[in-house]
Amino acid sequence: MYLIILGPPGAGKGTQSILVAEKLKLKHLSTGEILRQAVTDGTELGLKAKEVMDSGNLVSDDIMIGIVKDAISNEDAKKGFILDGFPRTLEQARELDKIMDSLGNDAIKVINLTLDDDELVRRMLGRGRKDDTEETIKNRLVVYKAQTAPVREHYGSKSAVFDIYGIGSINEINDNILAVLK
Repeated sequence: MYLIILGPPGAGKGTQSILVAEKLKLKHLSTGEILRQAVTDGTELGLKAKEVMDSGNLVSDDIMIGIVKDAISNEDAKKGFILDGFPRTLEQARELDKIMDSLGNDAIKVINLTLDDDELVRRMLGRGRKDDTEETIKNRLVVYKAQTAPVREHYGSKSAVFDIYGIGSINEINDNILAVLK
């Protein structure tokens, strides 16, 4: 099974993707974790990514596409994976389609977590991350609506897309996700 988890920042994508990966024995591929590690390590990519992320913007498609291509080409991802944090733009979605076609895998399912903006801001301010100020959070939501929300429409025309409302306990939301995947 090949999954993508979509949703605005703060919707619970990271938490849910980890749980889904564990329960369905999928490789969890979090582009956010990969990028944060590069920032911590002070790599050239990490320094470039840090500057972009600190302003609340998205890392370039070229950087992200390269990271994801390497990750899903690894042997441990061939048995199934869940992509957390990618694709975030239509260009990334189109490139992912090409990568999946080249690997002979075209049946991607999409989980789309939805939540209202006020709840997202409240959650993100509560995380305590240095880059989670109200200003950067609101900018992330604007960027998400402009660039990432259209990705849901892209997959809606070609794949199974499941919209899941992200209110409830972590387990309730996870149960809802697993129910639609069966």
